[in-house]
Amino acid sequence: MNYIFFDSADRINLLPFTFTRPSSEIRIGILTISEKWEKYLNAKPSFHTESYLQKKYPLIVSPENILINGTVCPDEIIVDEINKLAPGQALVKGDVMIAARIGENDLEQFLEQNFSGEKVETTSENILKITFPFDIFSKNGQAIENDFALITAGRFSQTISTTNQVLNPERIFIEEGAKVEFSILNASTGSIYIGKDAEVMEGCKIRGPFSLGEHAGLKMDAKIYGPTTVGPHCKVGGEVNNAVFFAYSNKGHDGFLGNAVIGEWCNIGADTNNSNLKNTYDEVKLWSYKTERFEKTGLTFCGLMMADHAKCGINTMFNTGTVVGVGANIFGSGFPRNFIPSFAWGGAQGFDTFTLNKFFKTAEAMCSRRNIEFTEIDKEILTEVFNQSQKYRFWEK
Repeated sequence: MNYIFFDSADRINLLPFTFTRPSSEIRIGILTISEKWEKYLNAKPSFHTESYLQKKYPLIVSPENILINGTVCPDEIIVDEINKLAPGQALVKGDVMIAARIGENDLEQFLEQNFSGEKVETTSENILKITFPFDIFSKNGQAIENDFALITAGRFSQTISTTNQVLNPERIFIEEGAKVEFSILNASTGSIYIGKDAEVMEGCKIRGPFSLGEHAGLKMDAKIYGPTTVGPHCKVGGEVNNAVFFAYSNKGHDGFLGNAVIGEWCNIGADTNNSNLKNTYDEVKLWSYKTERFEKTGLTFCGLMMADHAKCGINTMFNTGTVVGVGANIFGSGFPRNFIPSFAWGGAQGFDTFTLNKFFKTAEAMCSRRNIEFTEIDKEILTEVFNQSQKYRFWEK
């Protein structure tokens, strides 16, 4: 069977993270949503996404296809029900379209939300779905536990070094090549997963649920409150509470980050802090790209949403519920505004535009430090994001 991830109408709600990736490439838990499905299906789906992303995330169409909603995480029940779908049937949970089995001639009709086939209600009760950016951190605990069970089933952890202090060691899994010494690992509050060739430096304190991706690292004396995910090749220090780092991003120094989502290729300067609780204890509002205004989240705790390639200087202060767009570069004293458009350059004192030629030079330098090529396709995608986000850069008008 040919599997295809599709971006649902929720893609716009998940901006700015879906400016640079299909919804299914978002990391929640240990794995991205795509990686979860690949393990369950034993297959690698392709993508139907925005046209400017399609070169990097190609689409493969066959005479028979199963389309999967890229915002829904799999479980055994859902996967079994999907594989039992007859041609022309769709699996749903209420108003949520989870998957559909269609022929190649019906693809466009389905994607235009004109599906006319039979709808089958799933029997899975606890669907894990992301609809808004804050779902990524608020549902991360459940996602870590689900992924931990999936990844570690039938396998054995490396022996935990006796230099560490450990609670509930049976819920700790350390992959081959990982190093953990002279640290405190408390898995009584949730599972702890340490990926291949990752390193937890001396003096770290970790309360699960927690995931450290392959080749990632915690700096000395880091204080980590779960549920937190530090994705592959990320470096994190200081105090972190209920945050998700996608991959290749750095918060290498002291400073507090809480109830936050950090995309790829971000860098957070030393002693940067974000507020995750309003002084009035009011519900936090967050910028919505769908309505183009601040919308209620239903949350008391909500911190920083930082998209790919965004960076901030030392001692940056982010207010509660701040959204930072792709490629933004923030610095200076004071609190910048709660919505910072993509490719903004500046801070509380005002913004200019981070021009593409200067941005590309910075991105190439950061990628080269990790021996990753910053490709022409990447440049095309980010150029399109630059153009799409121009309307939010009010100082250009």
